[in-house]
Amino acid sequence: MGVGDDVTSETGEIEPEAVDTRVVDTDVDTVVVDTVVVGGGQAGLAMSEHLSRRDVPHVVLERDRIAERWRTGRWDSLVANGPAWHDRLPTLEFRDVGPDEFASKSEMVAYFEEYAEKISAPIRCGVEVTSVARNTGRFGFRVETSSGLFDAMNVVVATGPFQRPVIPPLVPDDAKVEQLHSLHYKNPDQLAPGAVLVVGAGSSGVQIADEIMQSGRRTFLSVGPHHRPPRSYRGRDYVWWLGVLGEWDAPAVTPGMEHVTISVSGADGGKTIDFRRLANQGMNLVGMAESFDDGTLRFASDLADNVAHGDANYLSVLDRADAFVEQYGLDLPPEPEARVMDPEPECLTNPITELNLEGERISTIIWATGYTVDYDWLKVDTLDEDGRPDHFRGVASEPGVYFLGLPWLTRRASSFVYGVWHDAKYLADHIAARRGYLSYPS
Repeated sequence: MGVGDDVTSETGEIEPEAVDTRVVDTDVDTVVVDTVVVGGGQAGLAMSEHLSRRDVPHVVLERDRIAERWRTGRWDSLVANGPAWHDRLPTLEFRDVGPDEFASKSEMVAYFEEYAEKISAPIRCGVEVTSVARNTGRFGFRVETSSGLFDAMNVVVATGPFQRPVIPPLVPDDAKVEQLHSLHYKNPDQLAPGAVLVVGAGSSGVQIADEIMQSGRRTFLSVGPHHRPPRSYRGRDYVWWLGVLGEWDAPAVTPGMEHVTISVSGADGGKTIDFRRLANQGMNLVGMAESFDDGTLRFASDLADNVAHGDANYLSVLDRADAFVEQYGLDLPPEPEARVMDPEPECLTNPITELNLEGERISTIIWATGYTVDYDWLKVDTLDEDGRPDHFRGVASEPGVYFLGLPWLTRRASSFVYGVWHDAKYLADHIAARRGYLSYPS
């Protein structure tokens, strides 16, 4: 079965290898299958591999194409934030990317397509799920899609965390400036002439701002609270240090740090993000955006504190790494130059607290301010009052519903390529066990 091949026959029934033998009173055009996986990205594909291993009949429904976010929801020069030896699924290595290299977005798409073919994923592309509702008087769910109805005992929501882009309601739409979310940024050439303000200093915001500055434009970057780990230290990538220090397995975010972004980059072969260095290279740093009035955007006076706290986080990683090397007698060369900080730029000693957009000739604001989830189509009792999933380790409060690929689903690694595969195994085991109970006696 090739990538994107339809797993249903001309009559709309699942092919024999995916047959569900339940007797269900449904419409003649309803496809009956044990498990529907919603989403054909890294989470949905990993789920498919584990369901196949447990002989659970299933179908993966993807409204666009495999790994669509990597295709159209990223800027042109994006690369993975981790090296290829780590940012992959355990059962498939990259074909044309070196283990210490950072895969481009096109290479990531090709990787996931190859993976889908390798595991013979029963994926149907171009099928949008519009509603999932619990059946009345019997187990399972009625899954309405753009291509007809499915009847499933289980539904795995593998749509990921990047669903609805968030733009804070600070600058009105009628302001004399173009506004776009980082989701819609592709490259500097698409932007109107003039200076650019990027709001948000996580991995996306910093890389976009750096690219725009390197293109020759005057660039401003709004920096909030962040962690900025070293890209590598003492000859090992940051993801390796996270592993040996046990950070990938952290069970929950530290209280108070829920909205602290991570500034790390695989761009240009991988480099440590350093806000002092960016400022000394010509980037104009400002604090968090707070308000807008009469053409002027105002910022908090928190830039120096935010940078200082980021520096402290950076140095704490070095300290822990040094202690680990000493404790276990590892032969990793010291790197004292990693602790040398650039001189304080003027933006830290004399911070900018407001920008008149017209006066500074700022023509574009790019909001690298993240996403929120969107489960309007999920008509089951498993969302809290804020519309967020009510679950434990991905097992929803609504029996038969599962979530996969969300940040901190079970641990820090959960939303990363490396971590989602392990969470998928746990959920597949749970589905297989529940299936066994429900089929007794058979």
